[in-house]
Amino acid sequence: MKMNSKKKTIVVSAVSLRKGGTLTILRDCLSHLSTRALNGGYRVIALVHKRELADYPGIRYIEMPDITKGWERRLWCEYVTMYRISRRIAPVYLWLSLHDTTPRVLAERQMVYCQTSFPFYRWGWKDFRFDYKIVLFALFTRFAYRINVHRNDSLIVQQEWLRSGLSRMLGVKEEKFIVAPPEHKVSRVVAEKIELSCFTFFYAATPDCHKNFEFVCEAASLLEQEIGKGKFKVVLTISGEENKYSKWLYKKFGSVASIEFAGFMRKETLWGYYQAVDCLVFPSKVETWGLPISEFMATGKPMLLADLPYARETAAGSERTAFFDLSTPERLKRLMKRLWEGDTAFLTCVRTSGRRLSFTSSWQELFDSILCN
Repeated sequence: MKMNSKKKTIVVSAVSLRKGGTLTILRDCLSHLSTRALNGGYRVIALVHKRELADYPGIRYIEMPDITKGWERRLWCEYVTMYRISRRIAPVYLWLSLHDTTPRVLAERQMVYCQTSFPFYRWGWKDFRFDYKIVLFALFTRFAYRINVHRNDSLIVQQEWLRSGLSRMLGVKEEKFIVAPPEHKVSRVVAEKIELSCFTFFYAATPDCHKNFEFVCEAASLLEQEIGKGKFKVVLTISGEENKYSKWLYKKFGSVASIEFAGFMRKETLWGYYQAVDCLVFPSKVETWGLPISEFMATGKPMLLADLPYARETAAGSERTAFFDLSTPERLKRLMKRLWEGDTAFLTCVRTSGRRLSFTSSWQELFDSILCN
């Protein structure tokens, strides 16, 4: 595989990114690098699960569809296969790993994008009961982050709290981190028309146990017992049939009249609910960002959020927000009741945290800072 010596080679390794927010990051990254490649300044090679997931002109793809079939294959790929690839395509100017691990490669510069916040997840018995893989993933990422981490020139994270947290965990100076929040894009989705008959709270999330659906369900159950049925509604984007966790939720809370298990929503329906509901509730225990918070902020409506660092950073700039601790659903129930009664005096503006050290707001800014240094 001969490289044009006049062009600097950028390699992006992302063999495990196939869906959700992580795939969006891959697509946004390659979309930008496609422009740089077409302009003739760089040769870009992407190691991906399937090319069709993020296919952009000017980029050379190496498909590796079998790597996701087990952690053994993933580790072999990271520390053996990628080294061989880097030797074959040498010289490599920049190797950017988009999935947390730092591969053993030959490159002039190396960087890793820390996509997950699971090393900080405080798991419990419920996680073992419903999805032991979450616990294993939390433990594995604590281990995997450390391997070869000091080979990196920089580490990319989405929030300031991840910068400081990973700095302490990994023993890497904060100066080596670049905070790069997801780019804010104006939605072009045509929202579906949704009509609601009563005051409605909304929680949009996948049916994973760390999303903490039972917390808002407990609060809704308590509120229904206090003010009666038919007075309010909590709409959830799960059906109660997806997995062990959602089935348990439905069995426990399916009889609560004020809770609606609406199921997965297409974007048009999701944005329709954003426009129609009265308040977003977000009790997730761990997030790298918390996309529904960002999306819902544009409505200017109230938000009740878990009092955790990710939520405070994501909600920065919002004007009608309150936070609740996760020790008891009673606190959330009281906030929900106050909103239902029309009391919004407790809602406040969330300050934008002071930006320290390296910060970029787009892929262009990020690569400008990387490639110009």
